[in-house]
Amino acid sequence: MGLLKVLVSSLLFFSVQSVPVSLLDKEINCGYQACAPIKDEHINVHLVAHSHDDVGWVKTVDQYYYGVQVGTYVGAVQYIYQSVLDSLKRSKDRRFIVVETAYFWKWWKLQSDQTRAEFTQLVMDGQIEFTGGGWSMNDEAVTHYQSTIDQMTWGLRILNETFGDCGHPKAGWQIDPFGHSSEMASIFSQMGYDGLVLGRIDFQDKISRKANSSLDFVWRGSASLGEEADIYTSVLYDLYDAPSQFCFEMSCNTQPLIDDLDSAEYNMDSRARLFVDSFVNVAAKSYSTSNVLVPMGQDFAYQNAEMWFMNMDKLIKYLNENEVDGQKFNVMYSTPACYIYAVHNESKGVISNDLKTDDFFPYASAEYAYWTGFYTSRPQLKRFERTGNNYLQVSKQLSATAGLSSEHELELNSLREAMGVMQHHDAITGTEKENVANDYEKQLHSAIRKCDNLTTTALANLINKDHPTFEHCLLANISQCEFSESSERFVVTVYNPLSRYVNKYVRVPVWGKSYQVQEPSGGGQTVQIIPIHPKILKIPGRTSNATLELVFQARNVPPLGFKSFYVQRAEGDDVTALDNGTFCIHYDNVGLDVDPTAGIVGKIHFENNVTVDINQTFQYYAGSVDKAKPSGAYIFRRDPEIPLENVADFVQSNKLYPGRLVTELQQVYNDMVSQTVRLYHDEKFVEFDWIVGSLPNFKLNGREVITKYSTQLDSNGTFYTDSNGREMLKRVRDFRPTWKVDLKEPEPGNYYPVTSKITLQDPRKNIQFSVLTDRAEGGTSLEDGQIELMLHRSTQADDNKGVEEKLFDWAYYTGVVVRGLHYMVAGHINPTSEEEQTIVALERDIAERKLLDAWTFISIPNEDSFEQYQLENRMEFSGLEFSLPANLHVLTLEPWGDSTFLLRLEHLFAKDEDQYLSQPAAVNLSELFTTFNIISVRETTLSGNEWIDEARRMRFRSGNQPQVDDEQDQLLSDDEFEITLKPMQIRTFVIKTEAKLFYM
Repeated sequence: MGLLKVLVSSLLFFSVQSVPVSLLDKEINCGYQACAPIKDEHINVHLVAHSHDDVGWVKTVDQYYYGVQVGTYVGAVQYIYQSVLDSLKRSKDRRFIVVETAYFWKWWKLQSDQTRAEFTQLVMDGQIEFTGGGWSMNDEAVTHYQSTIDQMTWGLRILNETFGDCGHPKAGWQIDPFGHSSEMASIFSQMGYDGLVLGRIDFQDKISRKANSSLDFVWRGSASLGEEADIYTSVLYDLYDAPSQFCFEMSCNTQPLIDDLDSAEYNMDSRARLFVDSFVNVAAKSYSTSNVLVPMGQDFAYQNAEMWFMNMDKLIKYLNENEVDGQKFNVMYSTPACYIYAVHNESKGVISNDLKTDDFFPYASAEYAYWTGFYTSRPQLKRFERTGNNYLQVSKQLSATAGLSSEHELELNSLREAMGVMQHHDAITGTEKENVANDYEKQLHSAIRKCDNLTTTALANLINKDHPTFEHCLLANISQCEFSESSERFVVTVYNPLSRYVNKYVRVPVWGKSYQVQEPSGGGQTVQIIPIHPKILKIPGRTSNATLELVFQARNVPPLGFKSFYVQRAEGDDVTALDNGTFCIHYDNVGLDVDPTAGIVGKIHFENNVTVDINQTFQYYAGSVDKAKPSGAYIFRRDPEIPLENVADFVQSNKLYPGRLVTELQQVYNDMVSQTVRLYHDEKFVEFDWIVGSLPNFKLNGREVITKYSTQLDSNGTFYTDSNGREMLKRVRDFRPTWKVDLKEPEPGNYYPVTSKITLQDPRKNIQFSVLTDRAEGGTSLEDGQIELMLHRSTQADDNKGVEEKLFDWAYYTGVVVRGLHYMVAGHINPTSEEEQTIVALERDIAERKLLDAWTFISIPNEDSFEQYQLENRMEFSGLEFSLPANLHVLTLEPWGDSTFLLRLEHLFAKDEDQYLSQPAAVNLSELFTTFNIISVRETTLSGNEWIDEARRMRFRSGNQPQVDDEQDQLLSDDEFEITLKPMQIRTFVIKTEAKLFYM
C-alpha cells in the first residue's frame, strides 16, 4: 500500500487512533476500479456530489465547523460529514468527494471507532473519494511555492497514513481560487495527479473557449520541465454550484423531483428536460469528448445529504431510461478522477485543443470586475505568512539536525496546520472578514509560540543542555524587542536555513549608545548605532522606549547552522551622526545620487557601469464606490472620474546617516507615507524600507496606495513577473496570449500578482531592472520603463463578492500601519565578461535570502563574560558538511517518522537562465549531514505520499505533440546517494538515518 507500510509508525505523532488494522485487510474497490463505465454514442454525465467548505471566510474555521454565528452564515461542517455518511450507506451507487483535509481531520479526531470504521469502509469501497487533498484549497496568486508544497504535503500525508492508497487523490480540484498559476499546475503534475479541474477563469477567456470547444486542454506548467509538467485540465462550465434549479440544499428553495406518475405534482419529464436543455446539452459542446462534469453542490452543502441524493437518484434513473429528443444519456455518480479517467479512455490521452503554456491571471468575472485587488489586500497578513513559513522551515530543520524526540512533533504539527490554513484562498488573499483575518493571525501566532519550545530544545541540544531559553522578536518590524532593549548583555544566535554560507545584517533595538559584539572566535565585530526612523517610533501599539538600533554583520553563517554573537553594552556614544550635506552615497557595489531639491533618489549606480535614472513616487488611486462596480477586498477598480494623485509632491524631511556598514536616507513624505532608502556596504541592491498608513477611513473613496519606480529604459510594453516565486512569465501590456482581450479598464486589467519579483528589460541597452518584494503585491508596468507596485489599500465599499464589509483593517483604534521592503537591482541581460555575475543569479540569491532569512534568536547568558560563555557553549554549528552548489538548495528537511526524514532538493534556476547555473547539478547525500548518516534513500513524488517507482501518472498530450515516453528516469536504489537535478526540478526522498556521535 505505497508509503503506508513505511510510515505507519508516524501515526503516533497525531495522538489519535488510526484505522483499525483489520480494515486494511478488507477488499479494496477504491480508485479507478470504482468508476462507472462510460458508453459510446451517449453523453456521459458525471454528477459530482461535493461541498465547498472554505477554511474560514465570513466565519472563522471553528465557527464554520461547529455552525455558530448562524446570523452570518448557516453552515456547519460537522453535520455534513455525518449526514453524508448516513446517506452513502443507503446505496452503493452514491458517491461523494472530500476536499479540505483540515476539516476532515478536525472531524475524524472526534469520532468513535465505529464511525471511523464505517467511514473507512466507504473510502475502501470508493464511495468517498478524496480530491485535492491539501490541508486547504490554496490560493494560486499570492502563495509561495514552498508554502503550497508544504500544505499539500501535510494534508496528503494524513490521508495516506489514515487510508493508504485509497486516501491518495488523483485529481486536483481548484474550483474557487481567483485565477490559476502555471506553477500550481506544475506542482500538481509533480505530485502525481492525473488531472486538474478549475473553476474561475477570465470571462472573456471562457466565452472564447466555449465557442472553440476548448474548456479542456493540456497545460504545461513549466517551460523548464517540459512534458514532465504537462497535466490534463478541465474548466467547469459555470462555477462550482449545481446547475440553476438543481440545488437541493434547504437554503436553495428548489422544487424537488417528483417521479410518482399518480401524483398531481409529477414533474420528472419537465425537470429532466430542463436539466438537459439548460445545462448538459450546452456544456457538452464545450469539451473535447462526450464527458460532461456536473458539480452537484455549493458552499457548505449536504448538511441534509439525503435531499441531494434522493433527487439525484431520480434524475439518474429517469435519464438513463429515457431519451430526450433522441439523445441518449449515461448519467452516473462520479468524481473528478473518474471524469478524467473517462476522458482519457475515450480520447486515448490525446486532447485536440492547443497546449496551454501561460497562466490564468488576471481573472475578471465581468468587464468592470478585475479580481486584482486581493494581490495586495491585507498586506500585514501576507507578510506574517512569510514570517510563519520562515520559522516553520527553521523549526523543521532544527528538529531534524538536533535529533529531537517525537514528543516535539505535536508542536511542529501546530505550525504545519496553521500555515496550511493560511494558504487558503480566503486567508492569505485578504478576502475574509476582518474578524476572521484576526483569527488567522491569532492561530499563526499561537502556533509559532508553540514551536518556541522546540527550537529552544533543539538549540540547547546543539549548544549547551543548560542554556537559557532562546527568544525571538516577532515585533522587530516595529523595532521592538524587550530582550535586547532591557539587557546589559545578551547573545544573538543567527540560524541560517539555506544550504550555503550567508552573511546577515543583524538589527536589534537597543537603549544604549555603544556596544561591543564578539564572534565565536573572539574577534570584535564592526558595529553601528543608528537612530530609528521617527515614523516607526510613532507606530500605534509600539510600547518600546528604544530609539536606536544596533547593526552588525554576522558573516559566514554556516548552512543549516548558526553562529552566536556575544553583545555587551559599553561606555561612550557611537550613534551614527546625521549628515544633511551629502547627496551622493557610494559603496563598492552600489551607489545612489539624491536630488537635493526634491529630496528623492535620482540615479542608482550598480556594478559593471550600469546606471539607472530613477524617479520614485508614492501615489494613490481613489477606489470606486459605484454600487454596481465597486472596489473591494477582491476587486481593484479606480474611480474613473478621479485622477491618480500624489501622496505628496515632495519629501518633507530627509535625514542621512552614513556609516561603515550601512548608510540610511530616512524620508518623511507626510503622515501617511515614510521611507528609508538603505545601502549596505557589501550588498548589490538598494533597499527601500517603506511605511504606509494609517489610511484615512473618512474619505468618500477608498485609497489604494502605490509606489512607482520610473526609469528611462525602453521595455516595449513588456514586463515579467514570477509564478509563485519560481519561473518568470512574460507579460505584455493590454494583451493575453490565448485570446484577443478587450480591456475596459487598463489599470486593473494589467495588474498581475508579484509574489517575489517584477522585471523590465531594455535589450538595446542590455539592462535588466528588477524590484523584489518581501510579500505578495499587485504589480504592473503601465508605461515603458516603469514598475508599479500596490502597497496598501482600503475601500469604502464592499465589492459584492460575499464578504459584505468594506476593506479596512483596524489596530489600536486606527487604521493599520504597514511596513515593507523592496530590493532594487539592475545589471546586464547578457554579461559583458566571464567574471560578471549574471543579473538572474544575483536576483535568485537575493530572493532566496529574503524568503528564508537567517533567523535571529536572543538569549540572556548565565555567564558574566564572553570568555566564560565561549568556554561553556558551542557558538558555531553547521548542519551540512559542505555547502551545496549555488544552484541547489535543501528545500525541505523535516521529521517523517522514527529516525526518518523527508528531504527535498531543488534546482533554483530555470532552463537557459544562466550559462553555468542552469546546467544540471549533482550532490552526494552520503556525507552531506553532520549529525546523522543516511542508511537508505528512496524517492517519492513531490508530495511525499507515493514511491516514484510505483507512481504511474495518466499521460495526456495535445494533438500536435509527439507521443510522451511514460518511462520513469533517474530512479535510485536504496543504497545510491548521488542525486542529479535538472533546471527547476524538485526531487523528494524519504531517508532513513542513524545518529552520528556528536560532541560538544
